[in-house]
Order: sequence, then C-alpha cells, then structure tokens
Amino acid sequence: MVEDNQIKRRQLAELEERRAKVKEMGGRERVERQKKQGKLTARERIDMLLDKGTFREIGMFAKSRSTAYREVQADGVVAGYGEIDGRKVYIFSQDFTSMGGTLSEIHGKKICSILDSAMRAGCPIIGINDSGGARIQDGVDSLSLYGGMFFRNTMASGVIPQICAILGPTAGGAVYSPALMDFVFMVQGISHAFITGPRVVKAVMGQEVSEEELGGATVVQRKAGVVCRSENSEEECFQAIKELLSYLPSNNRESPKRVDWGDSPDRIDSSLFDIAPAKPSQAYDMHKIIERVFDQRKGGKKNYFELFPIFATNIITCFSRLNGWSVGIIANQPMSKAGCLDIDACDKASRFIRFCDAFNIPIINLVDVPGYLPGTNQEWGGIIRHGAKMLYAYSEATVPKLTLTIRKAYGGSYLGMCSKDLGADVVFCWPSTELAVMGAEGAVAIIFRKELEEAENPEELLKQKIREYREEFANPYKAAANLHIDDVIDPAETRLRLIEALEVIINKVEPRLQKKHGVMPT
Repeated sequence: MVEDNQIKRRQLAELEERRAKVKEMGGRERVERQKKQGKLTARERIDMLLDKGTFREIGMFAKSRSTAYREVQADGVVAGYGEIDGRKVYIFSQDFTSMGGTLSEIHGKKICSILDSAMRAGCPIIGINDSGGARIQDGVDSLSLYGGMFFRNTMASGVIPQICAILGPTAGGAVYSPALMDFVFMVQGISHAFITGPRVVKAVMGQEVSEEELGGATVVQRKAGVVCRSENSEEECFQAIKELLSYLPSNNRESPKRVDWGDSPDRIDSSLFDIAPAKPSQAYDMHKIIERVFDQRKGGKKNYFELFPIFATNIITCFSRLNGWSVGIIANQPMSKAGCLDIDACDKASRFIRFCDAFNIPIINLVDVPGYLPGTNQEWGGIIRHGAKMLYAYSEATVPKLTLTIRKAYGGSYLGMCSKDLGADVVFCWPSTELAVMGAEGAVAIIFRKELEEAENPEELLKQKIREYREEFANPYKAAANLHIDDVIDPAETRLRLIEALEVIINKVEPRLQKKHGVMPT
C-alpha cells in the first residue's frame, strides 16, 4: 500500500512538472521579448478574455512528430474551452514565443479539433492569431492543415459565430482562416495582416512599403475592409469581443439572449424629428437617430456596437437592442458621400445582412439614401454586381425585416435599402419622406426642360415646379395609397412603433423553395 501511494505521488509530481514545463512556453527569454514588443503571451490572452478559472486546455502535451527541430511546447498553440460571461466558448491562441507560433501538422490538427468540437457543441469559436505562418520544416503537412482549417471555417459558417483577433503577424495563407471567419479584430501597433509582406512586394513590384503601411490595423480596416474593428490595446480588443458576443446566439439553432437595459418601450421623443434637416441634401449624423431610438443604457454607455466604423462610412452596420431584443441595424449615413450606396457600402451591408439572417437576428433599416454613387470608378469597379449583392441578401433573408425611411429614397436605392418588394415585413416613413425615381430637382429639370428653356424667369418656374413635384409625387402618401409602405408615423413615436412591429413578427416563419444554395453575385 505504501509503495502504491509512492508510485501515485511520483505520477502526480511528474504530471505537475510536465504541466509547468508546457506553461513556460518558449522559455523566459522569448517570453520577455514578447513583452518588450508590447504583446501579451498566448496564455495571458486566454486568461484575460475568459471568465476567471473557466479555461480547460485540450492538447497541452501535443507535440510535433518532426525531428528537424527541438520540441515545441504545446506545439505553438494553446487550445481549449471556457466561458465568457457564463457562456461556453471554444478558443485557440497561437504562441509566438514557441517557434514563432508557426503552424505545423500537430499545431493545425489542434485547431481543427477545436473547430470540430465547437461545431458539435454549438458554441462560438474564438481564434487568437500570432504566427509566423507555415512551419517550413513541416512542408506540405503544414499547408495541408491550413486547408483543413479553411474547410472547417467554411463548414462552421452560419452554424456558429467565428471570431478572430489578429494580435501579431499574420501573413500568406495564414490570413485566409481569419478572412473566412465572421469578425476579425486587430490592435494598433502590434497587428499585421497581408498575403505578401514588404520584402516580397519590393522584390516583385519594386515598391518600398513598411509592414504598418501595408497591413497595419488601420489600413486593413479603412482601405481593405477586412477587419471589423481595430482597437488601441489587447485589453480593449477583448472587451470588444465580449460586447460583440453579448448580441449573438451561441449557434444558428438559437436566438440571441434578450437583455433588459431598463429603457421604457413607450418612450416618446418629441425632438427626434429635429435631427434630420428638412432640406434633403443637408447632412446630419445618423448615429444620433440610433442613439435616441434604440434601447438606452444606464450610465451613458454607448447603446450600439458598430462594425467597420472607418470602412465604407456612408453606411452604418451595428448591433443594438430594441425592447431587449438583439437587432442588426443598417443605416445610410448622410455625413459620408451623402449616404449614397457604393461598391464598398454594398459589400459591407450585404455580408452583415447574411450574418444576421444566419443567426436569427432581426434587421432594421434606417433609410436616407439619394441613390448609387455615380462615376467611372464605380461603374468600372462593378457597382452593378456589388449592388446586386444587397438585393440578393435582403431577398434571401427570412429574419424579421423592418424598414424606416427618414427623409428620402430615390430610384434603385429605394429598393436596395429593403423595400416591401425585397421582403420587408413592415415599412414606415416619416412625413418628411420623399419616395421617387429621382430627387425633385433632377426630375423637374428633365420633365420640364423645354418650358424652363422658354420661360422668362426660369429660376422662379423651377422653384414652382419643384414645389409642385414634391407635393404631387415626392411624398410618402402616394406610396402609402398603393400599399408600398404600411404607415406614415409621427417621428416622436418611432421607437414605440418599431417595437410594436418587431414584437408582432419576431417569430415569423417564411418558407422558401428547396435548393442546395443560391448563387450570390460576385
């Protein structure tokens, strides 16, 4: 019995010794180097993101079978599951201190295993990328596992939320797993993402460019539209991920959790109408409408979570709450390009629509749109096919869809922002709304061109005809008469009316024709 106990104590001591060794990661020197770069370690990142004491590691003792290099602790990636605000999540965090976090066969298998488990369990997956790319010594085995990750990211799409934080270098094939996930975050100063790095760009193209200029956090969001948010620190990044998750369900079989922020559903805002100027061409900030209509939080906290805030700023995509329900908001922003729809705005909005539809999140459209952005850059860049993505996404979506037109919706953009014809369940307009093929000024100039050319006082005639056109055609009542809109509402009652409409259709069922999948415009 004594001998038996001694054996067990030795076994437990060996276990603790092995665990301690793995937790040293790449060793003290490399850990210190990571800290000097202003970066947390893979394990510190997991501890900061997850609820304290909930992380359970999977594959701690995994190691590469290759004999071309010394043993790499946990094979360069920490993986497992835990909780965020009490919700189960799966997570992996690449360890740059261990052989640069490079992906080997076993490293990749650990990530694939976590993705498989997350899909089976119906839990969100969070990936923290900090890697030098494929481990060269593993050759095609490492490339094969990248392929395995891409396949699983695709299979998980629309099944579980996939969130990625790029917190170091991510280059070459390594960027495609984040690109296949739903939301990508980066941090200023430490995050870089590109297919080919500065040295390759210089060698092939002769262009001198730094890592920050080519693939820094701001560039990859503002110019490329790959990153949904870039934060100032890792702590801010993890807080943003937590906030994002609060609006999402764990999987596509569930609806997001309803959360009461304490705002009254009956709240009337008599000054809301004052935000939008009467003149259709005058700008205002659509964020102010969002702040006033949707559930307000105690302590003055922002009541919406915006995605891609510095990319395609002419359209806003964000999550908020309406009487506790999680909702996705798509809104034209008159302060940027007059709120026109362009290539980037259509791409941004269509992907957001499809995400909301996949995860049972109602969509609310706030419309103030003059049309599609004109010009050769837009036409030659493919605004036709990019604009078609929004039409496709709205038509395909079966979640509750509410549309409120605040001031104007002209031409094809009236349809592009989810009219009844594209499946909007309820459509409201403010009395200030102009619904027409084009704005009054442009329409009058075409319709009455001859009269204006022959008039003694063309300016006075123009004003008269514009006034008559607005009274006759460019108002919400003609559309209401023909059932294109459901009601013209008092702006002060906007919140109340949206809540009432959402409550009625929150459990809607909309059958569709059976098919494998549609073919979305490219």
